[in-house]
Amino acid sequence: MASADIFDRLKQDHDTHRQLFKKMADAKDEDQLQKLFEQFKVEVTAHAAAEEETLYATMLARPDLREDAQHSVSEHKEIDDYLEELAELKFNGEAWRKKFDQMKKRYLHHIDEEEEEMFPDAAKDLTAQEEERLGKLFAKRKPAELERAESEN
Repeated sequence: MASADIFDRLKQDHDTHRQLFKKMADAKDEDQLQKLFEQFKVEVTAHAAAEEETLYATMLARPDLREDAQHSVSEHKEIDDYLEELAELKFNGEAWRKKFDQMKKRYLHHIDEEEEEMFPDAAKDLTAQEEERLGKLFAKRKPAELERAESEN
């Protein structure tokens, strides 16, 4: 899939995140849930950083797309805040589950909004060559961001 554009790559990640939410909902024991949650945390952190360094950086440089990028960056910060708050709570306790459910709802809203509104708007402003270049750049950045996120976890 070397020719996947930025939107294809981001949607693939979003699908992975949705699958992780489903696996967490189906987890049979707390150890399994904790492993899946840690995987989700690393994956989402790396995804957001690579997305900001590629697509959002490009969008911020364009007046017509700047507001969408700023909105999405602020939503990434909101998800980071949720993850920090979750780290301070007893894993899978009542308060943790309530906070997790809030974060899940916000995150799913964020990725739906990106896919349904922001990506189509950005696609109108970017050339196919730019989309492909950003996809390649994202594919390069993501492994480094995964490594960084894993080391911080």
